[in-house]
Amino acid sequence: MNFSFQNMQTHHLSIEKTAKVCTVGDLNKDTKAIWIVCHGYGQLAQFFAPKFSLLASEGHFIIAPEALSRFYLQGFSGRVGAAWMSREERDCDIEDNINYLNTIYAHFDIEAQSKPLNVLGFSQGVATACRWLAQTKISFQNLVLWAGIFPPDMNTDFEFSMDSFEDKKVFIVYGDNDPFLKVEHEEEVDRLSKKYKNIEVIRFSGKHEISPAAMEILLGKLAQPL
Repeated sequence: MNFSFQNMQTHHLSIEKTAKVCTVGDLNKDTKAIWIVCHGYGQLAQFFAPKFSLLASEGHFIIAPEALSRFYLQGFSGRVGAAWMSREERDCDIEDNINYLNTIYAHFDIEAQSKPLNVLGFSQGVATACRWLAQTKISFQNLVLWAGIFPPDMNTDFEFSMDSFEDKKVFIVYGDNDPFLKVEHEEEVDRLSKKYKNIEVIRFSGKHEISPAAMEILLGKLAQPL
């Protein structure tokens, strides 16, 4: 029997999957703000969440979802990391990530908490965080793009415009010695910060990392008016 790709069909099925979410801090009547933080490529939630202990110590509640795809970082054993998506089945992964973050939003009953919601993406997590906010129109107060920038597809896939975030604070944070950021990143940051008054740039001395020093600067700026 001869087989050809003309006989093959691709089917997409929605299934249940168990996701891992780590939290830091307490969620109660005294909580100052809620954060959803999306990690970068190859990271795991249990190691990413503690990087926001400073925020938790100031009365903030941190929610760190782990991306749904895990893999060995080197070879076939050893350390494991997670990733939000790849170029394969890209649209399906984006939809899954949006539904995932919506589920987290509902699980912690964030809307009923009546607390400010801040959203942070680090590296690959920047695109996931931005797409979620643009697609769902979730109410939030601050958006932090750490070691990343708005994904270019947001202007087409989501009919996105920075004008839709004009009443929000958007912080762009990155290290001055980040080996993963190209010259084009700094040029785009410069262009956006000049065009939109609600964007503030925090450039710290460091590499591709969540810098405690930069986190302190960010925490101090959160309370300042737009």
